This record gives sequence, structure tokens and C-alpha cells, in this order.
Amino acid sequence: MSHPNANPDLKPDPNPPPNPPPNPPQTSTSGPPGLADATRGRILFGGDYNPEQWPEETWHEDVRLMKAAGVNSVTLGVFSWAKLEPQPGAREFGWLDRLMDLMHTNGIGVVLATPTTSPPPWMGRLHPDTLPRDEDGRTEWWGGRQHFSHSSATYRRYAAAITEDLAARYGSHPALTMWHINNEYCTYDWGDEAAATFRRWLQDKYGTLDALNSAWGTAFWSQGYGDWEEILPPRHAHYMKNPSQVLDFKRYTSDMLLECYVAERDIVRRHSPHIPVTTNFMPMWVGQDAWKWAAEEDVVSVDIYPDPRDPFGAQNGALIQDMTRSQARGPWMLMEQAAGPVNWRGVNHPKPRGLNRLWSLQAVARGADAVCYFQWRQSRQGAEKFHSGMVSHAGEQGRTYQEIKQLGAELARMGEEVTGRHSTADVAILHEWNAWWAGAQEGRLSSEVDHPQVVRAWHRALWEAHVTTDFAHPEHDLSAYRLVVVPQLYLLTDAAIDNLVAYVRGGGTLVSGFLAGVADEDDRVRPGGMDERLRKLFGIRTLHEWWPLDARETAECDGFRGTLWSEEIEAEEDAVAEARYKGGELDGFPTVLRKERAWYVSTLPEPAALRELLAGLAAGAGVRPVLDGLPPQVEAVRRGELLFVLNHGREVVTVQVPGATYRDLLTGQQVTGSVELDRFGAAVLSP
Repeated sequence: MSHPNANPDLKPDPNPPPNPPPNPPQTSTSGPPGLADATRGRILFGGDYNPEQWPEETWHEDVRLMKAAGVNSVTLGVFSWAKLEPQPGAREFGWLDRLMDLMHTNGIGVVLATPTTSPPPWMGRLHPDTLPRDEDGRTEWWGGRQHFSHSSATYRRYAAAITEDLAARYGSHPALTMWHINNEYCTYDWGDEAAATFRRWLQDKYGTLDALNSAWGTAFWSQGYGDWEEILPPRHAHYMKNPSQVLDFKRYTSDMLLECYVAERDIVRRHSPHIPVTTNFMPMWVGQDAWKWAAEEDVVSVDIYPDPRDPFGAQNGALIQDMTRSQARGPWMLMEQAAGPVNWRGVNHPKPRGLNRLWSLQAVARGADAVCYFQWRQSRQGAEKFHSGMVSHAGEQGRTYQEIKQLGAELARMGEEVTGRHSTADVAILHEWNAWWAGAQEGRLSSEVDHPQVVRAWHRALWEAHVTTDFAHPEHDLSAYRLVVVPQLYLLTDAAIDNLVAYVRGGGTLVSGFLAGVADEDDRVRPGGMDERLRKLFGIRTLHEWWPLDARETAECDGFRGTLWSEEIEAEEDAVAEARYKGGELDGFPTVLRKERAWYVSTLPEPAALRELLAGLAAGAGVRPVLDGLPPQVEAVRRGELLFVLNHGREVVTVQVPGATYRDLLTGQQVTGSVELDRFGAAVLSP
């Protein structure tokens, strides 16, 4: 049953598979399967289930509690490699057979994971080449998780073998609803095998050393390469590393991890082409080009863990939800969240009563057709025993499980009216991983400028203005959006720049923050410090100097203060300075510059000012909030015809909902004119 290219030491399976009835495709449409093939008109509700941590008699108790809570989906096998393959080539599938059958008998679908995120200890002991090395050359040993070298041929061979056998055994099992490949891909490797695959990746990209030396600017600091074998990953260096080499290494790492995903995806697809495949992103993770990855997934899924004490926790959640929905181009899967505290912050606070429900409904409002958790039952041992579960250490009577039951019942009631519905937005925020990677280089002008921080600030301004946004790649078709927002894109390709220019010429409104279009795709600074096409678009004659600000320094401007950054800009005659710097070296220079429908903001305005600016630009472009006059801390989102109204505050509020009479899907009650929301309260209104 083993894959023909698997390790030759693999032994026959001692537990032959059962013969369940086939699991036929659940859709009559052609094309690859998607999330709808797993949801089947329901919101998926459940989470990671790790029954191998518990005696088998606990499994039946778990099923009882799952059914009482409305759980209809569990993820199995994520960290089970040592259980499935206790020795090289051995296969222990009997326990998983019983679990798959148990779930099916009780009407609970299974998202079956390949266990390849955490190899068993025997692999590292027998095959040290499978262990990654850090940039100082130190080995990352087993004993934690994700201790695999993405470029190791041995690791890939074992991963393919266990995936092949899982897919052959369970690809037709009636409990199977989705495949989950690996888990939270995030491994870096600077070792010797990574060096060899990095060189091959570079050869494929550049073809010749002359092209590589040109792209990397190796004339600087005598770095010219005369032989491919001289090229290494950007390991520990005496002084600053070549930023173009670092940029390519980040691209390479994302691609190597993607190769691992695609290899396992293709195996399971071959055995069950009607079953959708996913892997879970971490929120705005720097190590993966998620636009590129999302194109390879049937279902886009993400893990979201806002801090309950973070005053911007709801906005941070909304940002990741908007980004994931945009990558999925429709409904998406919330693969992991916490029902209570996590275990990895300095201080791990629980969620107050009602907050888990509220944030789960926020995800549904912004496109999630699956609301799942890590994990089902809180572990008693191991590194995550203080990470919450849907069933906490308090057990069935605990508040956490009781709230889970309430949420499960509500999601079940509203599922048919929610799943498959799309959310639309008239505003797009542009975000791109290459720009993030390049802008984070060691020798940048200010370590205070953090790309995710800037993106969050611009998204927050629109979120607080009650404007729903999509995210988009700068080369995407932007013509459907009334307003396009560029918080910061230090690196822009020629195609992206031409796309932005064409968008404005086509009648769109564009607003950009500072440090836009500074470098090309090789991190080569463009003449003039900003691409000439962008300077002409924004009405900038000369960008004389960048003036980064210190941590608590501000720049006085007309009517507001700027933070983080400022610029010495000379405007063209046909451009309008909507605001100017006041005092200091930049006195009188433009802060906010406009040329027709293209706006450039050369600082990061303080939150209220940025909110006012973007709300005004949105209104001018014909974009209106979902509801006018919302109380502070209240969010309103439309998903299809449904109106979600969410109170992120601790006070009871009354929200005006003019127009039609609605039915609240959470309570079944009729709503006319207004709705009252308790603290962390929510309403899902259907006209």
C-alpha cells in the first residue's frame, strides 16, 4: 500500500483497512471541490480533536458532549505521526479506523490531517538531515514541533509515504469531508541541504550568475559570485547581509514550504478528487506569500487568536478575516481560535463571558463558513496544557463548554441562511508579501516603521469609519473598487505600478501612504526615490529627502499630527497640497498631496485624523457605511442580504436599523426600527 517512491524500509500495514462505502462527490458542478462540498449547507463547527492523548473510554464521552454542543466537524491526526508510524515503516491505523467510524456513526464529519508537521523522534535520530538549522548553524532538535527541513529529500520521502497510506486508507471513508495538509507551515532552514536547494531555486530564477549578480547588486562590498557553489543562505554575518539575497531567501522559503504542501495535496487528490484540501495560515504570517498559497488551496483557512485584553482585538480579527476572505475570493474557514486563554503570551487572559461568541459571529459576518477551535478538550499534559479547549479543565459544567453549546445551537439555526453567501466591498486595501519582506531589511531608514503596524493602522481607520474592505494584490484587477488604499508598498513591480496608474485613469480613487514604489522587484531603488510613474500620478516633482520620526516624535501638520514618518516633497504645479507641515525643517512642505483622484500621504496621521481622511475619501468615492450613526464600539457588516450588528463594548446599546422589518436569526424575533444589544451582544438580521 506504500507509495512506490517511499522509504524502502517501509513494512506492510499490520492493520488492513476496512471497506467503508464510497464517499461520492457532494456537488453536481464541474471543477475542483470547495468549501461548500464540506459544509453542505451548514456552518462547520468543531475543532482539532486529539484523542490519542486520552484513554479510549473518553472518546465516547467526547462524542456525547460534541453532539450536545452541535459539533459537526473535527480535525483528526494533526500531531499523530508518532502514533501512526511508531517505527520507520510501521503503520498503526487501528485506533484511527475506530475513530473515523465513531465519528461517522454519530454524524460528525472529519477533516483529516496529514501528520507531517511534527516528525517522530526516530526520524531525527536516524536521519539528522531532516532537522532544520538556524542561521548560526545550530540544529533545531525534536522535542517541540515543526522540526523538519522543508528541503530534506528524506523528510519529503517519509512525508509522501505516510500521506499516501492515509489517503489510500481513508480517501473513500464516509466520515471524510476535507483534507488538512500539515499545520501552520512556518519552518525556516539555513542548513546544507537548504543551501543546495536554494542554489537550484536561484538557477531556475536567474539562469546565469551574471543575472544573479546584477539582481543582487553584488558589486557592492565585493560580493560578486563566480561559482554557484559559493552561494549560501544568508547565514550569520559579521555585518549587514545583502538585502536582495535575504529577499530571495524569503521567497525561496515560501516556495519550498509550498512545494511540501503541493506534494501532499496532490497525493490526497489522487485518491479522493471530490474532497477539498486546505492548510491553515497563521494570521498575517511573514513567512508565506499567502496570495500565491491561496491559489493552490481548495479551501482557504486561517487561525486567529486576538488578545482579549487588546483594545483593538476586534479590529485585528476583522483585518485577518477580511484578508482571508479576499484570498479565498469568497467563504473561508476559521480553522483555529481559542475558546478561552492561550498559553504563549506573557500573561494569558481568559475571554470574558460572551466574547468568544461575539468574535465567532464576527468571523461569520466577514465570510467564514466554518468556526473551529484548537482544541476540543484541553490537554492535561504537554506544552499546551494551559491553552484552552472547547471543553476546559472545568469540564462539562464549566462556563467555556456551556458557551460553546450556546454558540453551536445558534450556528446550527442560521447555517442554511448564511453559508455560501458572499460579502462585497467597494474599498480594497493593497498588501503584498514581497513588499513587506523587502521593506523589513536591516539597513532601512527606520526600525520604528513596521509594515504590519502600518497596515493595521489604515485598516483600523476604515473599520472605525464602518467601511468594509477587501484586500487585494497590487497586480489584481481593481476596477470593481471605488477606492483603493495603499498603506505601504515599498517594493512594487512595473506591472503593479502600471495597474495603479490604469486604475486612476479608469476613474478610481487611489490613496497611498509613505514609502510607496521606492524599489523594484530586486530591491533596487528607483531613480528619484519613487517610481517616476507614481510621482507623476501623485503630482510629486521631487522627493528631496525622507525624514523618519523617532518613536514618540510627531510632526505638526494642518489640523493634525503625523507619526513615524515625514517627507520633504516638492509638488508639481497642478497638484494640490491638502495639508502641509507646520514648523521645523519641513515647514510648508506638503503632507497630503492630491492630483485629481490620486492622493499621497507622506506621514502616518494620528488615528482620528487618518479615520477622518479615509472616511471622507470613501464618501467622495460613493462609499457609505452599512449603517449611519452607529454607537462607538458597534460594528455592522453585510453578508449577502444578511445584516450583522455586533457590539464590541461592555455597555448595552440601541442600534437604529431603518427600513425593512427583519428577523433575528439568533433569537427568531422580529426587529423593526431598532435592536438592543447587550454587552458583547449580536444580532443577525434577515429581511
